[in-house]
Amino acid sequence: MSITKTNSRVRLTDFSCVHLKKESHKHLGRHEVVTGGSDGIGRAYAEELSKLGMSVIIISRNQEKLDRAARKIELTTGREVKVIAADFTKDDIYGHIQENIEGLEIGILVNNVGILPSQIPCKLLETSDLEERIHDVINCNVKAMVKMCRTVLPGMQQRGRGVILNVSSGIAKIPCPIYTLYAASKVFVERFSQGLQAEYKSRGIIIQTVAPFGVSTAMTGHQKPDMVTFTPEEFVRNSLKYLKAGDQTYGSVTHTILGGIVQSIPTWVLQSEAFQHHFREYVKERVGS
Repeated sequence: MSITKTNSRVRLTDFSCVHLKKESHKHLGRHEVVTGGSDGIGRAYAEELSKLGMSVIIISRNQEKLDRAARKIELTTGREVKVIAADFTKDDIYGHIQENIEGLEIGILVNNVGILPSQIPCKLLETSDLEERIHDVINCNVKAMVKMCRTVLPGMQQRGRGVILNVSSGIAKIPCPIYTLYAASKVFVERFSQGLQAEYKSRGIIIQTVAPFGVSTAMTGHQKPDMVTFTPEEFVRNSLKYLKAGDQTYGSVTHTILGGIVQSIPTWVLQSEAFQHHFREYVKERVGS
């Protein structure tokens, strides 16, 4: 099930899913790359995709967490895991990444790495260390995705196959004050992905945006899973059922329905001071701050 918007009205539509299975993934390539792969959604993608028999490359900034995640994935799946320590808030990391994946047949790229300006949403000028946070969010949420696509696309184009999953957010679908910088960065993810898919779909490459709402990760304060908040493993297993060339997905039926509800809220409500206050208090309560 996917969600589309026509004449400002939201409707749910069914589509045929393209499943990644052991017998069908092999033509994509021998390796998968996951950014932000040491924890949360990234690690869940790395583990789930490695079960298909691919060798995993996880990239994140913390060497200790990378090594721990690699050991866990190797023990769980029996597949080789390569780690690359790189801080995506920095500007000078891509030569290092390129050197470490040079010559590898990358079949799947998951652009998952991302950060919030602050865990508790606030107005832009209330953000601590604002200049630094602007730099970090743009580098991590925007530049990293573009540069990683630039790195792996030539090989995918040459082979005429590949999958790129770009992780966005459900809040990219609406004007989202007090998450303004983060939401805007995720809008870029969606528009870039749509354009790139149009450019390379004919070359046999699938580029899809995955836009979750609640997932229990460090970014969200490890919120307690419930009917609308998934564990990373649950979310990834669900989202891979909705792989479709050039499309966008919320990754689950629950989040698709939630997306429809959120998009039906009048803009004036979303932009009101009252909404901003209540939303902030809701997030504070959910993350236990």
